[in-house]
Amino acid sequence: MYKVLVSEQLVPNIHLLKIEAPTIARKALVGQFVVVMVDEVGERIPLSLADWDAEEGTITLVVMQVGTSTRKLAALKADGCILSLAGPLGLPSHIERFGTVACIGGCYGIGAIMPLARSLKHLGNTVISIIEARSKNLLYWQDKLQQVSDELIFTTGDGSSGYKGWAYDPLKEMLEAGKKIDLVFAYGCTFMMRLISEATKSFGVKTRVALNPIMVDGTGMCGVCRVSVGGETKFACVDGPEFDGHEVDWELLATRRTTYLEEEIRSLQRFECQQWYFETSKAMEARVERKA
Repeated sequence: MYKVLVSEQLVPNIHLLKIEAPTIARKALVGQFVVVMVDEVGERIPLSLADWDAEEGTITLVVMQVGTSTRKLAALKADGCILSLAGPLGLPSHIERFGTVACIGGCYGIGAIMPLARSLKHLGNTVISIIEARSKNLLYWQDKLQQVSDELIFTTGDGSSGYKGWAYDPLKEMLEAGKKIDLVFAYGCTFMMRLISEATKSFGVKTRVALNPIMVDGTGMCGVCRVSVGGETKFACVDGPEFDGHEVDWELLATRRTTYLEEEIRSLQRFECQQWYFETSKAMEARVERKA
């Protein structure tokens, strides 16, 4: 069992968990992930490491509530426990002094690019961080990213804060204006990473994407995370999670992302019904006790 030390909502639908995991914290490297199983009937889900502290013996995860297991994680309180935690897994990011690097994050990926931007800045790179959200109330960690970036751009789809648009818009504008960017990292939803890769391809700017969203088992045993990269079959969990975004077969990846969609929907419906029954029963018991 792994103890939850901090549990807080960063923005609607995005939750932060700091977990006691000294062995993982000592060995973690930028770009790696862990596989979490919240309870005996929970699925195994891969989550990027948003931070870790070897001396404190903790890791930090930023969780986006999508299905049953992520909702269970978000519901955990401080002093709660997670049943199983495996990691660090995956190949670490290749970090060196590249020059000017754009780190792009959306949703949970905003948290995931934090250690990446920090490490790149430490090695002397010029770091441009770009984060996106549908609206300003879904942006987070601007202050943290500002500290490790030479430039921070935040975009919102509705224009409520920062640049009106999505992450690829200011990136494309910079490239069209002739700004030299040596490398791009993109962490977030599959659609965002695809758009970033398409935007940089015509300019010949190498782009690395993290394919965590397609994983299930996270150790190469299930085969669900098979992807085609440069015409070769790769496993996102053991050969990645990072790959060349220009070489990924995005059409095939989009198709594979929906493999278990119906099962995931049914699982979430059952969970929500169970939660409704549990909360209703508690309310009725409390009402009976008050009357007594």
